[in-house]
Amino acid sequence: MNFKFNYLTAALLATGLVFTACSDDDDLSTGTQKSAVTTNYANLVLANYQDALTDAQSLETALQTFTTTPTDANFTAAKNAWFTARESYGTTEAFRFANGPIDTGSTEDIEGYLNSWPMDEAHVDYVDGDLTAGIINNPALFPTIDKNTLINQNGNGGEEKVSIGYHAIEFLLWGQDNTAPSAGLPGQRPFTDFIDAGTASNQDRRRTYINVCADLITDHLEVMIEQWTGDYKNTFLAQDTDTSLTDMINSISELSRSELAIERMSVALQNQDQEDEHSCFSDNTDRDIRLNLEGIVNVYNGSYATVNGASLKDIITEADSDLGTELDVLLATATTEVDATLSPFDLAIVNGPTSTEGIKVQNAVRALVAFGDRLLDAKVVLGLN
Repeated sequence: MNFKFNYLTAALLATGLVFTACSDDDDLSTGTQKSAVTTNYANLVLANYQDALTDAQSLETALQTFTTTPTDANFTAAKNAWFTARESYGTTEAFRFANGPIDTGSTEDIEGYLNSWPMDEAHVDYVDGDLTAGIINNPALFPTIDKNTLINQNGNGGEEKVSIGYHAIEFLLWGQDNTAPSAGLPGQRPFTDFIDAGTASNQDRRRTYINVCADLITDHLEVMIEQWTGDYKNTFLAQDTDTSLTDMINSISELSRSELAIERMSVALQNQDQEDEHSCFSDNTDRDIRLNLEGIVNVYNGSYATVNGASLKDIITEADSDLGTELDVLLATATTEVDATLSPFDLAIVNGPTSTEGIKVQNAVRALVAFGDRLLDAKVVLGLN
């Protein structure tokens, strides 16, 4: 609390009438404001997952329409629905690394079911040089394509053996991106891969596969919503607020300085390999990156869509105004540097770290790391363990 000592204060002290607990600022130390922050966070998480589910349901409908009537127009509509679904899901990545149900489900690896990458395409379908690759083209070993089969094959043989989730659908819609980055093209799978007697074998299995994947995405997002309206939300709000705040800070710090900056950006740049991009088949990686950062901003500011309330920013700035100002600047700088990177992302990495575009990626990486590192210092000023 910033308490100005003056003559009135001195007089009140002399009479014993000064009670510092009456200040609104002291809510920080008593826990009232901290509790408001965690409650607002829970509401924000739920709202974001609800939007992700709505968009995933639209994607499922678009895929059903396409596989029932596999025309070029319906194929394009399905791709557009996938792009839309990624918009609302991308910001939910800011809820990872927080000891929450997306990462620590008691029986299921929900995050791995939704967003695993990078992906060995040959685990799912044909690839350049091997037209019989994948689960789709192996009916002898996988006679039935259903939820249990695909879940059991996710990560079977290595983490790159991705069989379900957004990126499995992405691969089935776009196929491998074998074009040069300079062409500015994503994968060029033809819609006729899904037509009977079309351009690839096992069209019926491919249609079934993509629909099962879409159904699984909605299933697992529903699990997230159930957790954030019931058991996990109750646990989260009932536990010590310092524990919850620590998890929140660790979460967006880890996403900013490690997962996003290093795993999703720096690795691809250093390797100069579009296979290391998050959404390499559709060339949507630039949106993934920006959306992940947007999710960090949402959590820090306590604002998403119609949810807007007490935030980490509020209590950090209240506890240490200089640190709050510094974090605002670092987060704004990270946003500016990320926005300066080239789209699509394969053009930003193709010429390596010393190229003009590569330097922009490196600037963004450094800015994300700087924010994530400094944010951890907020735990000290907030009195967190």
